[in-house]
Amino acid sequence: MVTHQTIGEHDEILSAEDLAALRENLHEQLLFRREQLRQFATASRADDRRVREDAAQIEVGVKLAASARMVLADVEEALARMDSGTYGVCHLCRRPVERHRLLVVPQARYCGRCQQVREAGR
Repeated sequence: MVTHQTIGEHDEILSAEDLAALRENLHEQLLFRREQLRQFATASRADDRRVREDAAQIEVGVKLAASARMVLADVEEALARMDSGTYGVCHLCRRPVERHRLLVVPQARYCGRCQQVREAGR
């Protein structure tokens, strides 16, 4: 497990306490998203029994479930990066992800600069 990681443009240190808090946050998100997906699955089975369900409501549920699955995958990958010691390293430029960015978005894969480039390219 990683205990210290140099983060950010100003050599900010991601402390052991930061990592522990980030891991806890990610774990809470993991549990929340799993429960959310379980509830969507239960609702989906109930929807199957209701032949005349409102199509718009079903579409919203499908989109919410897809979003929850994406966030869950991001959280699981972030936890795996923590375990492998690669947490906090940008997937594109291989530079450290800024500490303040990780504290806001603990599952972030990219530094702020690379994230902006990715979003501009969309």
